[in-house]
Amino acid sequence: MGAAGTGLAFAPFVPFGNYMPNPNSASLEKVPVILPDGTQANINTFPANHAEVITYPSTGDAALDAEAFRKWQFIRLPEELGGGKNDASAIRAYSMVCLHLWCLWKYWPDEGRKRGECPCHGSMYDPVTGTAFVGPASVQAAPSNTLAQLTFEIDSDGFVFILPPKFTANENGVIGYGRFA
Repeated sequence: MGAAGTGLAFAPFVPFGNYMPNPNSASLEKVPVILPDGTQANINTFPANHAEVITYPSTGDAALDAEAFRKWQFIRLPEELGGGKNDASAIRAYSMVCLHLWCLWKYWPDEGRKRGECPCHGSMYDPVTGTAFVGPASVQAAPSNTLAQLTFEIDSDGFVFILPPKFTANENGVIGYGRFA
């Protein structure tokens, strides 16, 4: 009992937040979009209606970079939704953490589907806005119904860069919490 009491007495002084992922510690400079194969994303070669999982912010440490809160669905929209353009409006990146109970959702490019789907409880996300339109995440109040997103810049050679995000509900959103659309 004495050990438990001593531990509880000092618990408020332990900086537990230092052990949690903090996206606000991300670099305040633009960084390249690195695809799973190690190459930099290029708007001229990344196919329309296609998605890959990217890591942001990347630390270089395999264990830290495997955290779900660092995973994003990098999507080039289908042609009919604007994916045929060769500018930043053709691409999106949304946090993979579902807003309902933090499962990891995935983009499905299949004809008649073309949406993000969470396998746990069936929430579905619009690939253009990141807003849930079916399932439990869709009935949550804003901002908890729209995924956090990244913004991009494309250079003259077509290479894609992530611009420094502001992880607030009014800007890029908060991972696992959402953003105002």
